[in-house]
Amino acid sequence: MTLGERPLTDEEFSAVVAAVTSAFGDPTRREIYLFARTEAGVTASEVAERFALHANVARHHLDKLAAGGYLEVFLERPGTGGAGRPSKRYRASAAGTGIDLPVRRDDLLITLLGRALALLPDDQAEAMAEQVGQEYGLVLAAQMAPGDGQRSLRAALHAVAEALTAHGFAAHTEARAGTIAIVSDLCPFGETAAQHPVICAVDRGMVRGMLAGLYGDTAPKTASSRALGDDACVTAV
Repeated sequence: MTLGERPLTDEEFSAVVAAVTSAFGDPTRREIYLFARTEAGVTASEVAERFALHANVARHHLDKLAAGGYLEVFLERPGTGGAGRPSKRYRASAAGTGIDLPVRRDDLLITLLGRALALLPDDQAEAMAEQVGQEYGLVLAAQMAPGDGQRSLRAALHAVAEALTAHGFAAHTEARAGTIAIVSDLCPFGETAAQHPVICAVDRGMVRGMLAGLYGDTAPKTASSRALGDDACVTAV
């Protein structure tokens, strides 16, 4: 498997495997994805009827695929003169299967970002990196759940972990010290993060932005970081 013109590194390949397994490891979810690809968009109730599932189970599978970027979500308004709420529909992402997308990155841009942040005082660089991540996280949350009400913290954290996995972080939720933390076993920033640890504020900002859109304002903290020699990146909420 390659990334552009070069082979994937071991870490990048592991991230791809983690993302694809998370999204398609369930056989029913694979069938749901194929069903959504053949339609102009499906609703949770249509999937529930097609696969004899409870509507909540169907919605869980669809949201998991949407969090990974394999499906996109949109609202379909009632026809002219129609009444009622718009229906939430899922369709295959314009990016295609996304099999090689979760860890696609431009090494040059990441390197330049790290060097640019290094030119700023640490506190300013960290604030800027977190702001960039937060703005991107808000965009992701809007794509994952347009028109939805806010979720519980637990449900929102699971959705955030799925989205981070799709971006190469191999993330999962884990109970730690009386709360739920997001643990990322891989880092798509690679060596740049080790050279410029301040870049880790980007993924903390992504968590903050996604949670703001899916749950409400939070203040996530970096509890540990691979860039600083820890075994995993842990963001505590």
